[in-house]
Amino acid sequence: MNSTGDVIITARRAAGLTQEELAGRTGITQAALSRYEHGQREPDPATLAALAKALDLSAEFMTHSFGMRGALAADAHMRRQKSAKVSDWRRVEAHLNLLRMRSAYLLKRVGMRPENHIPTFDPIDTDPATAARLVRAQWKMPIGPVYNVTAWLESAGILVVESDFGTQRIDGMSQWAADYPVIVVNERLPTPRKRLTLAHELGHLVLHSEFPTETVEADANEFAAEFLMPETAIRPELTALKPAKLRAMKRVWGVSMQAIFERAFRMGLATPQERASFYRSMNAKGWKANEPDDDVVPPEHPRLAASIGDALVDRGGLSRREVATMCGLGSSVDETVFLSPERRLRTV
Repeated sequence: MNSTGDVIITARRAAGLTQEELAGRTGITQAALSRYEHGQREPDPATLAALAKALDLSAEFMTHSFGMRGALAADAHMRRQKSAKVSDWRRVEAHLNLLRMRSAYLLKRVGMRPENHIPTFDPIDTDPATAARLVRAQWKMPIGPVYNVTAWLESAGILVVESDFGTQRIDGMSQWAADYPVIVVNERLPTPRKRLTLAHELGHLVLHSEFPTETVEADANEFAAEFLMPETAIRPELTALKPAKLRAMKRVWGVSMQAIFERAFRMGLATPQERASFYRSMNAKGWKANEPDDDVVPPEHPRLAASIGDALVDRGGLSRREVATMCGLGSSVDETVFLSPERRLRTV
């Protein structure tokens, strides 16, 4: 598939459009659109302009070479429930790909100098927990709970974006954009689950970008547990895990009661019988699906992506329209994550 075909199919899926719907908006046949998407034909300038307008992309963006590897989103990592619909999976996957394209398109022209960088490890040689400890050490993170996971990830040049996935069955996805990775997290999630999702996706980036294994999800879960709840720091607290204590620990560690209990179980500090009793109790209280105290964990808001566009406006002398163009947008100015919400509101 050529780069134009990649962009068309990615943008179409991200917009939730079928081939028939996009063809109808552009006045071309579905058969012709299929050939464009599969790289069997190149759209002429007039057709390219029509497709760009329908997808709200610039023509230059649509013909830019993004160097996609293998199949569409083959290197994407996703944290999702098994019951997630395939249609939702494809749409969110396409949304991530489009964001990756926009990021690569912009960062190629702007660049970043992050304070930290993301190390990568072969999970065969370095187990996930050790990898998490090494990341924390390299980033000079304080011992104990992680305050503002988002800020730590952004300090390493990771573009964190919150988006409404249209479903709560998909938590997040990650993928590399040029030299910098992108993580998209479902804005519908409560803060503790967002934090766990971010740590999980960081585990994928650290362990699986170059060295995939057959246990990628288990690896990422183990990484996230050690990253957010280092064994040496949390072990002394993992005794007599009654509901009141778990709720108190949730406030401190910023993760769910279930994540804390699972940490104790995986560390051999709770028996299978105690684990079963814990989940029976959570179900009886209605807490397994809706835990208490999610709102007392301080919310985290991504800032890095918007700060790039804001800096281009404030110090680079660019207009909002020019920033949007650098992100590959067509006519829209307000739909880019590379400008702060306040600035987007002032454009109305």
